[in-house]
Amino acid sequence: MLMATTESSASIASVTLEVADLEAAHRFYTAFGVGTRIRLLASEAHTTGFRGYTLALTVSRPATVDGFLGAAVDAGATVLKPAGKSLWGYGGVVQAPDGTIWKVATSAKKDTGPAAREIDEIVLLLGVEDVKASKQFYVGRGLTVARSFGGKYAEFVSGGSDAVKLALYKRRGLARDLGVATDGSGSHRIVVGSTAGPFTDPDGFAWEAATTLTPAPSTACALP
Repeated sequence: MLMATTESSASIASVTLEVADLEAAHRFYTAFGVGTRIRLLASEAHTTGFRGYTLALTVSRPATVDGFLGAAVDAGATVLKPAGKSLWGYGGVVQAPDGTIWKVATSAKKDTGPAAREIDEIVLLLGVEDVKASKQFYVGRGLTVARSFGGKYAEFVSGGSDAVKLALYKRRGLARDLGVATDGSGSHRIVVGSTAGPFTDPDGFAWEAATTLTPAPSTACALP
């Protein structure tokens, strides 16, 4: 395992989802409860099947998982994996009407209090063909590894408590974890903003330049 260093590093400043219906996506993400954490951009880019990534919410307890998943389903999301216990805790997976896959999970298996609409962490988990190669690619662009498990998984240091954390997982394994087929083509329908950008990674994920770690709605619709 590789541990994080104390040096400052590049971090994710914004995550922009490209959606076909901007108003509908705005309504969904506001109801879901992540409206202040992402940006939206209208796009008709062609995409089919698995887009190669998921956004994951880490929360404090199972009741909170159920609350977020319930809100997503009520707003029009499709359940890919019903919430339930696993070796690592408790969680479930849904797909938003715009096609983005969201996982909500907690390491806790029992509730120690009531549900709270609070997000402890958001993780952008990219499904990549070669975890080791992709990890080195991102290290070369200023990101700092927090922990790494050989060619299976890598996680980078985030930019703070409200920042999105980047992690890498084998594409096939990620698809299996989410309950979807591995196949997919066309646009990933996501753009990541960072002080490390602009660039396109080995798996085709696009990063744009961001001068600060505060999302600025200059090129996208920022949710209120």
